[in-house]
Amino acid sequence: MTEFMFDSIVVGAGHAGVEAALALSKLNKKTLVLTISLDNVSFLACNPSIGGTAKGHLVKEIDALGGIMGQAADKTLIQLRMLNMSKGFAVQSLRAQVDKNKYHQYIKSAIENDKNIQLREGEVLNIEMTDNNEFRYKISTDQLNYYSKTIIFACGVYLSSKIFIGNTIKEKGPASFARANHLSDSLKKLGIPLRRFKTGTPARVKKDTINLNILELQSGEQLNYTFSSLTKKTDYNKLPCYLGYTNQNTHDIIKNNLNKTAKSIGNTEGEGARYCPSIEDKIERFNKDRHPFFLEPEGVNTQEMYVQGISTSLPSEIQLKVYRSLDGFENVQIMRDAYAIEYDCIDPRILNSYLMHKEYEGMFFAGQINGTSGYEEAAAQGLIAGTNAALYLDKKPPLILRRDNSYIGVMIDDLVTKGADEPYRMMTSRAEYRLHLRQDNADLRLSKIAKDIGLLTNTQYNLFKKKQRDIEKIKSLLKKRIELEEIAKFIKDAEAMPLEKVIRHHQMNFEDVLNLNLMKGITKDSVLDMYICLRYQGYLERENRIRHEQARLENIGLPLDFDYTNIHGLRLEAAEKLNKIKPHSIAQASRIAGVNPADINVLLVRLKNQN
Repeated sequence: MTEFMFDSIVVGAGHAGVEAALALSKLNKKTLVLTISLDNVSFLACNPSIGGTAKGHLVKEIDALGGIMGQAADKTLIQLRMLNMSKGFAVQSLRAQVDKNKYHQYIKSAIENDKNIQLREGEVLNIEMTDNNEFRYKISTDQLNYYSKTIIFACGVYLSSKIFIGNTIKEKGPASFARANHLSDSLKKLGIPLRRFKTGTPARVKKDTINLNILELQSGEQLNYTFSSLTKKTDYNKLPCYLGYTNQNTHDIIKNNLNKTAKSIGNTEGEGARYCPSIEDKIERFNKDRHPFFLEPEGVNTQEMYVQGISTSLPSEIQLKVYRSLDGFENVQIMRDAYAIEYDCIDPRILNSYLMHKEYEGMFFAGQINGTSGYEEAAAQGLIAGTNAALYLDKKPPLILRRDNSYIGVMIDDLVTKGADEPYRMMTSRAEYRLHLRQDNADLRLSKIAKDIGLLTNTQYNLFKKKQRDIEKIKSLLKKRIELEEIAKFIKDAEAMPLEKVIRHHQMNFEDVLNLNLMKGITKDSVLDMYICLRYQGYLERENRIRHEQARLENIGLPLDFDYTNIHGLRLEAAEKLNKIKPHSIAQASRIAGVNPADINVLLVRLKNQN
């Protein structure tokens, strides 16, 4: 049997897998990417969009760390919007409608043209540990064996997955791709426990069978923003989206057929996501006369439209009645049925803070196999797992992002410390330092880290350095007295004053500041960073004091070989939880459920006595 050797093998070519592989390649590791189908490389199996609330923050952070997701979204845009514009800057997030097929093609091209990556279609049939300390993992596919020093599982929702449409059960992956039939058993043989999670997706309907004039037009916005610092200009607003609402007839059809959903029949066992409920769950849970939905194009050259907000697992004939009950959908044709999908995943608490398994060195997990939902969450984990696999091979310290420097750090800390009882979704409310963790300063927070590791190109780093220089230039401009004619509409008196005072104490919005003559030649993001820091100075200073104290606790490390049951004064519950999670720092220990402040004091005393 033919055998091949690699530095790392990435199992899965979804959003996590491709970011992992590209990170490994940038750090000069020979990488194999195994996928069940070449057609599912970074395939947008659910909604045709990138970004959204908190998710847009993740995409900007991925870009700041050298990832590809933001570039791909910019290059395949259909429409761009900034969400939460009526709220503060901390929760504003970019969201893009993208062309599903072009997005897949863009990233597949990047992977298959990378000299350090071999992209191979094939299903993993078996995983074994070898006696070789270097090439410790053996992966078997049909007639082929692959050996690697590290392995990254980025399997998405393909593990023993099942699709449910009413009483119909299909042993398939998302979008009817083939599922992974054997990998779950291999993981169980290695002693890795699995559990079942569930998610779903709405129907795809034919555009020209809908009366779009009845729906509310949702055009994109003329925004001078991009996900990637490498993108000079985006070609967006090619096609509109539409807003509609369910009605009482819709609700009656669903209520009369609740006993026909996959959940009611008893076919599903997996835990679903609270934050992305099916239409039947919405109607049962919320007493509303109507529920909104969005009709979104799947691409420029297709009739398929995605009905966001009306996912269901009802039988096909009932689905048609449901959709045809919507205003404007009286003659709609369904092109692809809605479905629920159930799959195997792990408990992420078996991983450490850099996504490596606590017992198997060189084995990493990333994406929905860790219990998350969403493309952006998966891509961020893949980037971290791939980076850390390369650093592990080079015998360098791992990259551990913190809660105070990134949304990615918040997400991973939540997963490995608290676990996930349902598919985990990133939200701004999960980040305690969200005023600091904004979209506009993702590069200021993370790009120096990425450059030091080797993830950023020279072009990206030069753009980052220019932004730093612009910010320093702005700091000097803030002290300058501004010309009266430029500020006359903001200030009633006739006294010229420093720009800093004008921004802080007068009603001057961001666009007004950006258009000042003083700001010519300075990047928009640099001006925005300065503007936010001035307008929210007091809040940021208070948040920074808390951040610095948290950072102090993050820097107090805990040995991973501690047996907490032997620590005098530590409660039994706390000792059991600490032994299970094996926190890397006092700060992480303090976030474990069942560990209280008194337990933390016991740990601090123990560490002090040891030194």
